[in-house]
Amino acid sequence: MCGRFTLITDAEYQDIRKIVRETEQKLQGGAPLAKMGDIYPTNVSPVLLARGGKRELELLTWGFTGFRGKGLIINARAETAAEKPMFRRCLDATRCVIPSSGFYEWDRRKQKYRFYRREPVGTYMAGLYTVSGGAERYVILTTTANPSVADIHDRMPVIIEREEIDGWLFDHTKADVILRRTPPLLERVTV
Repeated sequence: MCGRFTLITDAEYQDIRKIVRETEQKLQGGAPLAKMGDIYPTNVSPVLLARGGKRELELLTWGFTGFRGKGLIINARAETAAEKPMFRRCLDATRCVIPSSGFYEWDRRKQKYRFYRREPVGTYMAGLYTVSGGAERYVILTTTANPSVADIHDRMPVIIEREEIDGWLFDHTKADVILRRTPPLLERVTV
């Protein structure tokens, strides 16, 4: 499960800094502000999605409205998303990519860890989006944890390589491959 991630603009995350700059340019029209730092469910953050056959950067709210308007759904299991009515159409038509500089998990002793990619491009997470309650909202797809995460938590986000972003957004076959594979190994630090 991914219940919090981080969006920081340290010099080492060149791609993330570029996304934040593009977001700031979009904000000149009075759009809702994207939060930087730790991103929690219900926060607005930059998301990459397909619009009109090209990649667009938009600000979306994290979390689908729950069943019968109650609660908040922040993750979807990659293994069963195609079977669930809430996610089936999204998986087919409204996939998105959530840029981050890492995500957090906690162990049984409540120790917090940040997981991230060492490369200076950031950690891209696969997601789905929809319109709910008059706003565009997204969820993060999760999968079985790989060995770099498994001793802390049994689930982790589906990680997308930078060069796979367009494949995830535009190509059903490539998206299916991404959903079925083991995510890349990540670095971690105790927070």
